[in-house]
Amino acid sequence: MGGVEERGFLRGSDRTGQECAAGSAPHPACLAAVPRGALSAPPAMPHFTVVPVEDKHRAEYDSVEGLSWVDYREPAAAPAAGDSYDTVSSDGHGNHKENSPFLNSSEASKGGDYYDKNLALFEEELDIRPKVSSLLGKLVNYTNLTQGVKEHEEAESTDGSKKKVSKSPSMGTLMGVYLPCMQNIFGVILFLRLTWMVGMAGVLQSFLIVLLCCCCTMLTTISMSAIATNGVVPAGGSYFMISRSLGPEFGGAVGLCFYLGTTFAGAMYILGAIEILLTYIVPQAAIFYPSGAHDASSAMLNNMRVYGTVFLILMAVVVFVGVKYVNKFASLFLACVVISILSIYAGAIKSIFDPPEFPICMLGNRTLIRDQFDVCAKTIVKDNITVASKLWENFCHNTNLTTENCDEYFLLNNVTEIAGIPGAASGILKDNLWSNYLEKGEVLEKAHHPSVDVAGQKSNFHLYVLSDISTSFMVLVGIFFPSVTGIMAGSNRSGDLKDAQKSIPVGTILAIVTTSLVYFSCVLLFGACIEGVVLRDKYGDAVNKNLVVGTLSWPSPWVIVIGSFFSTCGAGLQSLTGAPRLLQAIAKDNIIPFLWVFGHGKANGEPTWALLLTALIAELGILIASLDMVAPILSMFFLMCYLFVNLACAVQTLLRTPNWRPRFKYYHWALSFLGMSICLALMFISSWYYALVAMLIAGMIYKYIEYQGAEKEWGDGIRGLSLSAARYALLRLEEGPPHTKNWRPQLLVLLKLDEDLHVKYPRLLTFASQLKAGKGLTIIGSVIQGNFLETYGEAQAAEQTIKNMMDIEKVKGFCQVVVANKVREGIAHLIQSCGLGGMKHNTVVLGWPYGWRQSEDPRSWKTFIGTVRCTTAAHLALLVPKNVSFYPSNHERYNEGNIDVWWIVHDGGMLMLLPFLLKQHKVWRKCKMRIFTVAQMDDNSIQMKKDLATFLYQLRIEAEVEVVEMHNSDISAYTYERTLMMEQRSQMLRQMRLTKTEREREAQLVKDRHSIARLESLYSDEEDEGDTVPENIQMTWTKEKCDAEKRNRGSAVGSFRDLISIKPNQSNVRRMHTAVKLNEVIVNRSHDARLVLLNMPGPPKNTDGDENYMEFLEVLTEGLERVLLVRGGGREVITIYS
Repeated sequence: MGGVEERGFLRGSDRTGQECAAGSAPHPACLAAVPRGALSAPPAMPHFTVVPVEDKHRAEYDSVEGLSWVDYREPAAAPAAGDSYDTVSSDGHGNHKENSPFLNSSEASKGGDYYDKNLALFEEELDIRPKVSSLLGKLVNYTNLTQGVKEHEEAESTDGSKKKVSKSPSMGTLMGVYLPCMQNIFGVILFLRLTWMVGMAGVLQSFLIVLLCCCCTMLTTISMSAIATNGVVPAGGSYFMISRSLGPEFGGAVGLCFYLGTTFAGAMYILGAIEILLTYIVPQAAIFYPSGAHDASSAMLNNMRVYGTVFLILMAVVVFVGVKYVNKFASLFLACVVISILSIYAGAIKSIFDPPEFPICMLGNRTLIRDQFDVCAKTIVKDNITVASKLWENFCHNTNLTTENCDEYFLLNNVTEIAGIPGAASGILKDNLWSNYLEKGEVLEKAHHPSVDVAGQKSNFHLYVLSDISTSFMVLVGIFFPSVTGIMAGSNRSGDLKDAQKSIPVGTILAIVTTSLVYFSCVLLFGACIEGVVLRDKYGDAVNKNLVVGTLSWPSPWVIVIGSFFSTCGAGLQSLTGAPRLLQAIAKDNIIPFLWVFGHGKANGEPTWALLLTALIAELGILIASLDMVAPILSMFFLMCYLFVNLACAVQTLLRTPNWRPRFKYYHWALSFLGMSICLALMFISSWYYALVAMLIAGMIYKYIEYQGAEKEWGDGIRGLSLSAARYALLRLEEGPPHTKNWRPQLLVLLKLDEDLHVKYPRLLTFASQLKAGKGLTIIGSVIQGNFLETYGEAQAAEQTIKNMMDIEKVKGFCQVVVANKVREGIAHLIQSCGLGGMKHNTVVLGWPYGWRQSEDPRSWKTFIGTVRCTTAAHLALLVPKNVSFYPSNHERYNEGNIDVWWIVHDGGMLMLLPFLLKQHKVWRKCKMRIFTVAQMDDNSIQMKKDLATFLYQLRIEAEVEVVEMHNSDISAYTYERTLMMEQRSQMLRQMRLTKTEREREAQLVKDRHSIARLESLYSDEEDEGDTVPENIQMTWTKEKCDAEKRNRGSAVGSFRDLISIKPNQSNVRRMHTAVKLNEVIVNRSHDARLVLLNMPGPPKNTDGDENYMEFLEVLTEGLERVLLVRGGGREVITIYS
């Protein structure tokens, strides 16, 4: 074996191997190799065979140290010398077979149990948690790994052959983020409305609008970058970020807002495309024509509705048939946008030295619609004859140059022609710096142009270029804002990016900087190159129905017209592609139940139903038919989405949650709050009523998700915010006890469970919910008897049962189940430790121990009295509802009846406060309150009644007041007899309550030792709690012990005789007298009351009288259907002061 020792890696010498094989004294090396089961059973220890290791395998084993490779089989079953030594078989005790324990490439692929065996210490954890290797593998591939499931690993191993190799993300910053963001940001507004905005607001205010909107998106991008780089963001973009940061309620509300915004954006792009088509490309394609001079706008709107619906259907079909085509053409649409923008810059540069020819015809200082006439003059010379021009005919309605019917303004003002594009060198910029807002129907006028100021005929106003809507700074903000949206395009593609955490911030910020520079430069160029009246001309009427921005472009206006048409069509398709996927993501999260149907789609996952809903909502936008009306709607939804992105970042930053570790470092909570403020301001600036509607929609969705109970735990920031707020509030509460004005019962309800862990008296919960009405603290506590380690699962089940019952009874509060060896100890723990800081209970609600008289087991009422003593010691108030099964349910209503308060002793005002709180609930609302107090012999009952009425008036409590006189202090024979019966019964039960074991022990003692055990010693507290007595008892008697037994022999023997001659205790007689007399009075006055509230007497200081105390309480409440025994906590709980 020396050769084996040199060549192999066995631990120990060959003597060790022989000893192990021979079964001699165990060597440590043997013990290392023996399975645990073998050590625990020496006789069954198997034989061991040392296995030699060949030289040729050495290279494989050098890296493994200290492994003893042995065969546990019987010698007869050992392998032949030529066998391959790659198995360790069972030792006959069910130990798992294992393939070769050495991790080489060929064996590892065969041996699936290698990790499980090597990690045997963690085998229980592996049932519920993934192995590190599979966890990392799935994280690398961005698969959605749910925490701790072996099924994932099993599925992976079984279905590995069927799975496709996942394509690794390969898109960089340029293609994955920068260009998609550019394509989404540049849109219809740039081409159709930016010139008009510059004309109306002037260059300076246009700069301010662009600056506001771009600041909003830049700050939002900074917040979004922080969130997007704080871990992997799957597809779903902003919805995913907000829902996982702020919780399902905010996520669902904002996700739907973002969805509606994207859907209306699709409608806006379609309307833009139709406007370009019908106004600038093929005006003759219009279906509706104006019947009169003033019906042009309504005819146009109807055309937009018809063509828009047709376009929407076509686009929806394209999206349904093949989304891949939409994505393929995305780059073509982006190229259209880029070429169009470059043509604007080219035209602006060319206008410096060669401005394009677009003359504008002016009548006085008013701008005329160019397509209504051919020559810009009142008269023309034709064959040397001056004849009326088309313009004269329009204003004078004749051709013979007579002026009787002519428009006065036309006669008094000259017709002039000015350049529509004066060029960048013309100095027109200073005229366009300032705003020139117009009301709807106002004529576009050129300031400082010579004119005679007369009104002219209203009937001829259709010949001028008019303002179609009223404009203001606020209106323009709402219309322009959609042209800066689209910043989420990069985060939506995070799954396709090679390095999303680097690409998203860089690409999005670069896209915003680029687009902002383009907008700022365009505002400046439009103001510097184009005449003001042309800028204010929304549809290019003054320049012969040309697109205004097209008049500046080079080489031809058609470059921009065609480019903008295709880009708007492409943007519409992108919106109709993205919106259904967003809705599908929300539906699949199942936080809004009624949307579940939209989570389904075609076999390949395409969201068919979501696309249908998106098309229907987009149709609503198209029926509005006005680009200027739709733009503010989608502005609202996008602004709300951006507002919550900023809020999410600010909350996470301020909370400093441990998981908040963004790779993007250039963020700050102040920037997020600034972004949030700008978003909120822009919402109300652009349209306050749309803002309110958007907030109302989001609020309704939020409350709906909250009401439905979205049971999602996404580690969101709102939960962290709640924890921080709770901690802050609890620390504030610690500063001192609450003022009397703020005191309200904070309940600890002690529930009893039956053997099946069901709540024994659910009406206790009903009573608690009626008393609290959702205000303050309610803790439902219960005790399970046993060992915590053994009954933990039972405690969890009991807690779930109680929570379900709390939901049924509408109790808003917390549940705490304690496991204790003794019920009394468990209740004491609950009373001491429930609550946190200043948020602790001040009142205990305890059930009455029904059937305590009939039960041979005294534990129930001893536990009850022990709890009463505990609450008194802790200075807590105590409520004991008796006959709680007769209490009303939450569905009952008392339309009449009384709540009677019997105020015997002052307990801090609890008796006054409780009926007032109960009457807040709909069950007790219509009940009247009556207060009874008791007058003794030396009391002035009339004065007492007046004082009590005054006191209640100052307390602002409405109640009838009655003073009951109890003059007769003579103890009746009934009282005396009742007390005697009570004491005889107690004595008899004390003797009869012997367990079978104790009676056997007594018989044994009498027979063997001629002595009787003292009965008193058999009732220690420990035995009451259920401690068992051993069945076979052996006692050793000493002389002293025998003498003591003889001395005490007479006490037990005479006890049965004493029952007959017993005399009641005078203290007990007095207490019974009080109970009987009070009960007579209470039953007489309050037998028909809905509820009777009564002071609960305190338990006796001497524990010997505990059973009598229970009897007193029974007598006090006899004959009353519903009683609430109340014991104050030793402090004032109600005050007359404000």
